[in-house]
Amino acid sequence: MRIITRRTLAPALLAVAIAATAESGTTTAYDFLNVTPSSHVYGLGGHNISLVDDDINLVEQNPALLGPEYDHQVGLNYMKYIGSTNFMGARYGQGLTEHSAFAASIQYYGYGDLEGYDETGAPTGKFSASDINFSLTYSHDITERLRGGITLKYLYSKYEDYTAGAVAADLGINYYNPDNDLSLSLVAKNLGGQVKKFNDRKDNLPWDVQLGYSQFMGTSPFRLSITAWNLRKWHLPYYEPADKNNASSDLVKKDKFGSNLFRHLVFGLEFVPQENMYIGVGYNYKVRTDMSTYHRNILSGFSAGAGLKVKTFGFGIALAQPHTGATTFMLNITASLGDLLK
Repeated sequence: MRIITRRTLAPALLAVAIAATAESGTTTAYDFLNVTPSSHVYGLGGHNISLVDDDINLVEQNPALLGPEYDHQVGLNYMKYIGSTNFMGARYGQGLTEHSAFAASIQYYGYGDLEGYDETGAPTGKFSASDINFSLTYSHDITERLRGGITLKYLYSKYEDYTAGAVAADLGINYYNPDNDLSLSLVAKNLGGQVKKFNDRKDNLPWDVQLGYSQFMGTSPFRLSITAWNLRKWHLPYYEPADKNNASSDLVKKDKFGSNLFRHLVFGLEFVPQENMYIGVGYNYKVRTDMSTYHRNILSGFSAGAGLKVKTFGFGIALAQPHTGATTFMLNITASLGDLLK
């Protein structure tokens, strides 16, 4: 009999689980949902629910960011993640009325060829594993500056001959004031549960509540974003070696007020010299501290990205290195089909 679980699959998939858990602070299944497909967001720390820009890929973070302005826009994404994993997907938006819009997307998470083992530890050969997220999003303007949205998801997992499925929903609201470039958001993510299990064990979804703030700093070309996440629980303890120069030393638990506060916050800063381009950096303190028991380097917790729009096409890239053995890269492309067909 072959044992197929998220904890015993293989080193490559285990690395993904470790990194995703560092992002979410959970031990749930479906933690791939915490890896954003947006290079813009990934470059700003991996979480941002309040960023208002001409990019359909941002809708994945908050359904209330969708609007008629994304009519006929297509977004493509690719990510080279940890180990042999590769993520990719596509998203399409369409305006329904002057105050409502619809979007559909598919996101694929492939973990490459993995080594299988039975319950005795004997090798059973290679197998493949993957997750797929199908989603539909609807948004509507509540007032001139307030917009609400909902995303419905079906999650399908296939690990060798084993399959599982789940349904989830994201509920979001966004307030945007163009007069002072202020954007405020509230999102409840991944509300739902499994409809088909791998085995008799029930796996929970990584549901979360998040708050977001984005605003240009006065008349400067700098935009600041602060995202508070994992708000359903305050305590997010972590462990680090007692001797920071010796990773194999005894681990010490860190659970102070300051560390808990900053492990709930993601900071992003962008330089936006004109509407069609940006350069951004992000800092995720939770990722940095979660990597303290691994081969962390000076870049752990930091990320960077840039984007450029040329006529009807938009391009975005992002880079991050959670620890020395993992350099991640993401690429986004957007295109306005309506403009192309004119």
